[in-house]
Amino acid sequence: MEIHDSVKAKKTGSVQFPNSWWGRSHRDLNYIHEPFNNPDDVAMWNQLGYTQTRFTGDMYDMRQPEPEWIAPFRELLSMKHFSWSVYRMRPGDVLPNHRDTYSKFREIYNVADPETIRRYVIFLEDWQSGHYLEMNCQVIPPWRAGQGVFWHNDVLHLAANVGKTPRYTLQLTGVME
Repeated sequence: MEIHDSVKAKKTGSVQFPNSWWGRSHRDLNYIHEPFNNPDDVAMWNQLGYTQTRFTGDMYDMRQPEPEWIAPFRELLSMKHFSWSVYRMRPGDVLPNHRDTYSKFREIYNVADPETIRRYVIFLEDWQSGHYLEMNCQVIPPWRAGQGVFWHNDVLHLAANVGKTPRYTLQLTGVME
């Protein structure tokens, strides 16, 4: 596994895992949809002209049984308070610019300082036309399965799927040791 920190305040970077040991098992999970958790952002997006009523993709997360293929990530990243969510964006799903608050994560693990939190987004499949991610106003170029990005705390980011196929990622959140 390779991790590359960005020079920009070490708040962002990229990661490469050696292979995609998970195969396509992420496609068979029982995903659920939940509304976006920050009503202030939703109100702002509506004011900007976003008309959809659904701003997030679908999740399979820690409230459900952990797939066996997640354990190697836990071992490789050595974060304390490790949490995970497999995320599916169907065609038409859009998540406009926002900053993660980690409110539930901070509550569950009693994390007082959000600056210590790191979020990884691992791409579970190769990039396909229409799959989009932007971080700190920088477009993330087409990716391969096993590549990913990370950010600390309050980095502005957005994601969308304006393509023809679902976009799958694994979101890992933790406190760096």
